[in-house]
Amino acid sequence: MPGTADNEHVKQRAISLVDAYVRKDGDAVAREAESIRGDTDPVASELKVFASFLTRRVQETGVVWKPADSREAVAAAVADLLPPEVEFAVVTAWEAYSVGEEEIAERYTNGDPLVRVHMLAAFCAAIGTAVYKPAELIATLRIATGLAE
Repeated sequence: MPGTADNEHVKQRAISLVDAYVRKDGDAVAREAESIRGDTDPVASELKVFASFLTRRVQETGVVWKPADSREAVAAAVADLLPPEVEFAVVTAWEAYSVGEEEIAERYTNGDPLVRVHMLAAFCAAIGTAVYKPAELIATLRIATGLAE
């Protein structure tokens, strides 16, 4: 099937970035983000799928998760892992995005598509660890995307 290897590569890159956030490994976050540069749209799209999946999982488990919770969790997820100006852009954009203000959120990204990728990956790490242990979260994402060995 054409594009399958590329699609698997995009999924793996998205999972690797979420994993770096879960492990709070700033060097890995920087490495993964650099590997995504220039190919942000497919990775962001995959991260949106992860975010929807994990949001449903949280709802199914009964864990209460409000927009304010997600804002705090994203801020905590990116704290000290990104350069200060990128951290600020991610947190500010997520605050707007989490309440449905996508246009405003886009403005806060300052035209940097990696800000959106960081925002979504940090959210996936934050919401995912609300219902899964770190290793379990990454394994679940691998299974959900069909990448599990």
